[in-house]
Amino acid sequence: MALNSVNTNVAASIALSSLELTNAQLATVQKQISTGYRVADATDDGAAYAIAQRVRSDVGALTTANQQLGNVQGLLSTTLSSLNDVSNTLSSARDVLVNLASSSTQGTERTQYIAQYKSLTSQIQTFFQDAAYNGATLVGNLTGSEGTFAAIGVIRNESGASYSIGTFGGSAFYGSINFTSTQLASATTVQGLITATATPGTFINKLNSLGTQLNKYGAATNYVTNQVDYNNDKITALNDGLGALVDANLAQESAQLQSLQIRQQLGTQALSIANQAPQSLLSLFK
Repeated sequence: MALNSVNTNVAASIALSSLELTNAQLATVQKQISTGYRVADATDDGAAYAIAQRVRSDVGALTTANQQLGNVQGLLSTTLSSLNDVSNTLSSARDVLVNLASSSTQGTERTQYIAQYKSLTSQIQTFFQDAAYNGATLVGNLTGSEGTFAAIGVIRNESGASYSIGTFGGSAFYGSINFTSTQLASATTVQGLITATATPGTFINKLNSLGTQLNKYGAATNYVTNQVDYNNDKITALNDGLGALVDANLAQESAQLQSLQIRQQLGTQALSIANQAPQSLLSLFK
């Protein structure tokens, strides 16, 4: 029988097999505790790890998209600030035009109003020229403007879909309201510049077109802000799902670690006892 053999120690083989299983389980638990992951690499669970890597890639791409959108938020904010200042200044310029449309405004008073209007339009030109952010501008295409004037297309999600934002030419707008001193010298001419709304170049039409652009860029700002918020919510949801897929239950693994450590000690003792069993055969030869 095997129990009476020095060549085959069944008890030791059983003890060794059990100890090796315990050591393997202990290594798995220690890996989860040290990494914090139930699935730390493809050897733990290949399918789950592949899914996790795809989710991590999506999170990274969304984070990058939000960085681009954040940059566009700065450009849109600068653009809106410029157009708001233009709008406010345009309102003041309209008040001056109303005074110039009166035939009773003559002499030095008229000259002063003309100078005032010219000063206001010069400010409007500056607002367009300075509407740049990070080397780009959506409205500044006048001589002396800062930044590159061009429409932009920004990546908005992890799939590479884009959102386009067009330009509004400040040069043409400024040119249409930069009336000459000769035009402003005639009350009748100024009346036409203010009220002839059927003429594309009149002041009222330009005031209306500016309102359209404010609405356009305001809507674009809201779109970009909402997209950033949505992407952040999606990143949170993806990370939650990723955690449920690969994170280790540290409380459970901690309890399992203690159990396996005790089993390891008992297994070591059992193997030691089993290895001593053949020694009893020596008593038969005394």
